[in-house]
Amino acid sequence: MWALIVHASVILLVILDPVGLAALFVALTAGRSAKECRRQARLGVLIAAGVLYVFALAGRELLTALGVSLAAFRIAGGALLFLVAIEMVFARHSGLRSTTSSEEAEAHLRAEISVFPLAIPLIAGPGAIACVMLLMGEAAGSRLAQFTVLAVLAAALAVTFAALHLSHRVLALLGITGINVVGRVLGIVLAALAVQFILDGMHAVLAGAG
Repeated sequence: MWALIVHASVILLVILDPVGLAALFVALTAGRSAKECRRQARLGVLIAAGVLYVFALAGRELLTALGVSLAAFRIAGGALLFLVAIEMVFARHSGLRSTTSSEEAEAHLRAEISVFPLAIPLIAGPGAIACVMLLMGEAAGSRLAQFTVLAVLAAALAVTFAALHLSHRVLALLGITGINVVGRVLGIVLAALAVQFILDGMHAVLAGAG
């Protein structure tokens, strides 16, 4: 069980990237009061949590309805997470875990950023959704394991909220360069985890074929 806790914690914290998110949050909330920033952070995390828990609890049924096997989703999800890892390592923004330039411009015109772009796609983006579904798939067959994944997700979201709440201090402490260094290191870890998801999916496909 400890192995599952560590595995789920690492991959969720890497994909949510609270440190990098804190820097983006500072830019999105420039000129707003501290009280308003806290409100936006709290609402954004709650909305993202709702989205992620829906996919965590009902994602497998959705795959079944679409006729997609868990092995196929592991391969596709691993490929998606690998793209996110490449983005993190090379500090390039493709829209998978960040906003595009046009989306960012639209966000600055909005008074409310908690839903877009904070909750979706910055927190509950395609990579995070794929991640929680893959973890729940790995825990299938054990209610204790699934509860553990859901609990770790709650803890990761709590860390994300704390990073947003302290975003100005995080940015002042690490600076943009420090945040990019942390992101690159975590990107390498995520790349290895993504490859493992792909290998697990391929192994399941080959075992089924055999």
